[in-house]
Amino acid sequence: MRSRARLTAAGLSAALLIAACSSSASSTSAPTTAHPAPTSAGGSAPSLTVSDIGPTFSALKALAPLAAEGKGNVAVILPDTTSSTRWLEFDEPYLKAAFAAAGLPSANLTVQDAFGSDARQVSMAQTAIAKGATVLVICPLDSGTGAHIEQLAKAAGVTVIDYDRLTLGGTRGYYVSFDNVKVGTVMGQGLVSCMADWGVKDPDVMVMEGAPTDNNATLFAQGYDSVLAPFFASGQYKFVSDPPGSWDPTQSESEFQEQYTERGGGSINAALTPNDANAAAIISYLQSHGVKPRTFPTTGQDASLAGLQNILAGYQCGTVYKPIYLEAGATAALAMYLRAGRTPPQSLVNGSVTDVVNNVQVPSILANPEWVTTANMNATVIKDNFVSASALCAGQYASACKAAGISG
Repeated sequence: MRSRARLTAAGLSAALLIAACSSSASSTSAPTTAHPAPTSAGGSAPSLTVSDIGPTFSALKALAPLAAEGKGNVAVILPDTTSSTRWLEFDEPYLKAAFAAAGLPSANLTVQDAFGSDARQVSMAQTAIAKGATVLVICPLDSGTGAHIEQLAKAAGVTVIDYDRLTLGGTRGYYVSFDNVKVGTVMGQGLVSCMADWGVKDPDVMVMEGAPTDNNATLFAQGYDSVLAPFFASGQYKFVSDPPGSWDPTQSESEFQEQYTERGGGSINAALTPNDANAAAIISYLQSHGVKPRTFPTTGQDASLAGLQNILAGYQCGTVYKPIYLEAGATAALAMYLRAGRTPPQSLVNGSVTDVVNNVQVPSILANPEWVTTANMNATVIKDNFVSASALCAGQYASACKAAGISG
């Protein structure tokens, strides 16, 4: 088990310092490039911002001239189907739609998933490079795999975009994601608000994380640790434990169950759970032990159907909604500039993050997350067609939807 000092008074100043440094790394000031940027060529290229991008990607139609100007293929390689359902449910179709709107012929685009295999992800990258990819978009399974792929791409003169997860020690040109420290901060703030709203007395909080091999999990933790540390330091909350972490729901449930059983099933009364899939496994375990709604707060991210329904049922406080169309659309726009040999505009590349292994600033596109509860579910995920009201409000969730102003 990791040191408890991470979240206690002894670790408070360190936690706050880490958060401050991370916020600085995600600054929207002009980024410092880690690698030579493409040269500008031809006439003026259209300039886009992240806020221009909507779920229909209509703004990307302005990039059609770049499609004709560019050369080679764009290959996207997603990681798995276990860390989140988002990769196949949302990222893949959004990416295809965004590139289509930008005018890239379907013959010049591949979007694949490695299904959790490092070897498969490397093989997919090698095949894409051999078939003429000039831009490679990768969400690495882990930084070791990502760095290996990026070395292969660099040797072949292929530009790499890290998608959603930063490859530590990598040689990518750009990074596109959400502000991941802010994701964790929003999650931590959501838990604090929820414990007050639900009237949790003497909170004994278990703090969980995603996989330690995922840099995003580290950034999420920096965010929510910075929120929770003062409560632990003051004694307002009791810190229970922070197990090693995983994105695998079964493993996360096992970690939770071990701590819950060890403490007699009554001591822990709240958990910071890092995504909806992990939360769902823990909620199922709690329900099997007779835990009532609105008594044991949990958190999540990804705005999955299961997560949203657990919120409606009163077992999950909220979820961090990351409008994936922003990430997919921004990636497509960036790739179109790079494929055409253009320097992407600073209006699009709105920040930078630090690769702490190579100690370089990586030019980045960072989108903002939102905390979703029953109060704003209709105005966010339903409005954006991220989930359908009919699916969300089916069966036992109909009355809760009606109370939240959501009609199926």
